[in-house]
Amino acid sequence: MRIRLTLTAAAVTAATLAVVVAAPAQATEYSSALKITGVQYDAPGRDSNNCRTGNTRDEYLTIKNYSRSTTVNLKGYVVKDATGNRFTFPSNHYLEPGDYVKLRGGHGTDSDAKNVVYRQNCNFIWNNDKDTIYLYKPSGAHADTHAYTKSRDDRDGNGYITFHG
Repeated sequence: MRIRLTLTAAAVTAATLAVVVAAPAQATEYSSALKITGVQYDAPGRDSNNCRTGNTRDEYLTIKNYSRSTTVNLKGYVVKDATGNRFTFPSNHYLEPGDYVKLRGGHGTDSDAKNVVYRQNCNFIWNNDKDTIYLYKPSGAHADTHAYTKSRDDRDGNGYITFHG
């Protein structure tokens, strides 16, 4: 009887340690409230970065605030790709807990109410075949990264990829 109790106690202790050890990995993964949730990397139609008639406005990145209680100001956050193309959020744009923003190419009027910020640039930023997207906090600390490959990640071929976790 005593041996079984010892084994049971050891099993409970091991399970408890496994949970404690696993917790920091998850906490590290979500050290930033903001996460990239998807990218329209290949804007519908024939690619044209002409500011008047092009389709760069249809290329966008979605970022979500996963915090349950903290509003995040995007001012100073940086989004960039593998080759160094970058965009820094230049002004205050507040994401309430659970809210999202679409960072669009082209020119337009930023709007908290419509959850949109424009890059004010008509050049495409995301490659149509593969790329890596980085999100950095204003401090320069890493917030999130996602890599994609069209042939591997875009199963329906619509130029949009949703990222999970």
